Amino acid sequence: MKITNVMALLLLALLPFFAEAQNTEQLDARIDSLAEETATLDKIVKGLSKFKVSAYIQGQYQYGQEDATLKVGDKNEHEDKGFNRIGIRRGRLKFEYNDGIGTGAVQIEANDKGVSFRDLYIGIKDPWTKRSQLMAGVFNRPFGYEIGYSTSGLESPERATIIQYFFPDERDLGAMLTLRAKKESPLGFLRLDAGLFAGNSINRETDSRKDFIGRLGAEKEIGNWGKWGAGFSYYNGGVYNPTTEAYEMKDKRFVKIDKDETGTYMKREYLGLDAQLSFLSSWGTTTLRAEGLLGTQPGIASSSKSPNTGTRPENLPENALFKRPFIGYFFYLVQDIGTSPFSAVFKYDVYDPNTKLKGNEIGLDGSNTSKTDLAQSTFGVGALYRFNKHIRVQAYYEFNFNEKSDFVKGYEKDRKDNVLTVRLQYKF
Repeated sequence: MKITNVMALLLLALLPFFAEAQNTEQLDARIDSLAEETATLDKIVKGLSKFKVSAYIQGQYQYGQEDATLKVGDKNEHEDKGFNRIGIRRGRLKFEYNDGIGTGAVQIEANDKGVSFRDLYIGIKDPWTKRSQLMAGVFNRPFGYEIGYSTSGLESPERATIIQYFFPDERDLGAMLTLRAKKESPLGFLRLDAGLFAGNSINRETDSRKDFIGRLGAEKEIGNWGKWGAGFSYYNGGVYNPTTEAYEMKDKRFVKIDKDETGTYMKREYLGLDAQLSFLSSWGTTTLRAEGLLGTQPGIASSSKSPNTGTRPENLPENALFKRPFIGYFFYLVQDIGTSPFSAVFKYDVYDPNTKLKGNEIGLDGSNTSKTDLAQSTFGVGALYRFNKHIRVQAYYEFNFNEKSDFVKGYEKDRKDNVLTVRLQYKF
């Protein structure tokens, strides 16, 4: 046999081995390519896991008696008839990025009154325990418990009256330090929040002064069947007075105090206590919450509400400040019905804007007092039904009561201002 024929036969015999080697190289290359693609996808997934988008929408129907004020729609078109409105109470969309140390968040509000923002902040945690944090921007004020309780989980349609009056929008512009020990520490159940804030809600700052707000809170589980919490809060700030006059209480009336100049400040000081308890029984989970505030609130003649504007008030007589000693408190009882999706809700809410006056002491000639100094209270009863973790239906009726005075027009008797709210919420 010729040598060329032998070589040809050898090549034919080795051909399958060469093909197999080539296939192995292609397979290895494909595996390497898939590994690279997997690593790239893993990086993308890890990056996306740091980014969170959440939202909830609350559509509601409300019926109010003739003197009621509703949270959706326009005011009553009739003076002597009840009225109803439908609307979007809240539509909120929140974007948050958390890399473990740093956090950035933006929350947008959309309802039947327009579009605005709610949260806009950055936070930096300590790199060791990741439990202490420095925050700056617009975020919830660290006062009490209910301010930080999301309205998507709140068992009544709105926060307590005093919270709505003193902490409009719940948020403020400022910086806050949070201190917490390690979970394993004997002090791990404590939390201290303290910060300096502009003092006029989510609006831009209008002066060089800052308000201090702080809360020392505690929270701990009781075995596997309960949980308790408590907190003490303090607020120390001031309210700008654009006039040369101010008013303080003396002998059951407001007395005018002449200032030497415009642009002075009147002290704004609150003390707050809050407590929470929840436990599981054969009836279901029972939740009890209570919160109380007292102190001094400067307001104008027609309102005891806190500042909520990005412009300084003008030098007009109606903008002169009135210093009022106040008290406010509220209680919740929420009872889940066994393991069913139903919950029963009871709430009692009291706000007295001027503890120095009662009843017919308000509205007397020469006293400079008005309906702003009358106390108000609300008893609310409602029910919740949760279809799933996304959809919730709420029905709630408010029995509203006002302090009466023969010398304040329209408040000689209890006003007809009860409100029924039916709300459908979708959260994701």
